[in-house]
Amino acid sequence: MLNLKTIHIANFVTKSGKARPIELSYQTFGQVLGSAPIVLVNHALTGNSNVCGEDGWWKDLIGDNKCIDTNQYSILAFNIPGNGYGSYENLIEDNYKDFVANDIANIFLLGLKELHIESLYAVIGGSVGGGLTWELAAIAPNLIKHLIPVATDWKSTDWLVANCYLQDNILNNSSKPIEDARIHAMMCYRTPQSFKYKFNRTFNENLDVFNIESWLLHHGEKLRNRFQLSAYKLINQILRTIDIARDKSFEEVVSEIQSHIHIVAVDNDLFFTADENKETFNKLKELNVKSSYHEIKSIHGHDAFLIEFDQLSKLLSPIFKNSSKKVA
Repeated sequence: MLNLKTIHIANFVTKSGKARPIELSYQTFGQVLGSAPIVLVNHALTGNSNVCGEDGWWKDLIGDNKCIDTNQYSILAFNIPGNGYGSYENLIEDNYKDFVANDIANIFLLGLKELHIESLYAVIGGSVGGGLTWELAAIAPNLIKHLIPVATDWKSTDWLVANCYLQDNILNNSSKPIEDARIHAMMCYRTPQSFKYKFNRTFNENLDVFNIESWLLHHGEKLRNRFQLSAYKLINQILRTIDIARDKSFEEVVSEIQSHIHIVAVDNDLFFTADENKETFNKLKELNVKSSYHEIKSIHGHDAFLIEFDQLSKLLSPIFKNSSKKVA
């Protein structure tokens, strides 16, 4: 059961000046909103608001007696409008390039206002969801106590923009757009070491292909069966446009953020590199912004934030064990 709730935003105006109604759907888990510290969880590109429970995509991190304990916290997760989760009626079709990451953050803030939420104990997200944590803090610097961007960055680098550009071309020009885009993406989400560890040049005699090829085909077909083309185009666009320094300098923006910023990088992430995250952390230290740097060690690259749950839990547990039962 999805248990989706919806907030109607009658006339949202994007940064590009386009106005349209928005249906913002969300799910809650754990304690009733308003009765406990609230943790907002932002989903990744093909994720959704179903963050914990039997089918939750981050269920190893969030749940009963997990790192983010649903006995102690209220968990809130919005769907990026247009991701198609629960209903395909809200998909944003041909105008997906009207939206940037900042727009999604502003939509989430309107959702928080509608829910009468004035403060958040923590905001956490991985990949594009982590980029949205940065965007939220930049717009509302006093809202969040703990900002936890995981396997992400405050901006889309040239490398990321280049990959999103290729993704967009595949999505618009391929005869099998979702499958082919996913195959390319998986090569960014993992590493050569991860592929060697998993496949080691083994061959599938039945299919007459290398096992790595079979695995890539499987992931492409699996995503095609559960994800919509318009959703992929939109969220790839959001990924491409992460940039908290769009209107002011990075230094000006982060100097206003009151959150403790906990950067969590992956040592061999090919998508959002650890070097970029270390550079950000060093800038934050120079500016005396409350911050810390943590690094997941893994051969699996970007996808480590969906694989290395023991490490992630150990890194984050001090944040979530130190809160009180009082509402943040």
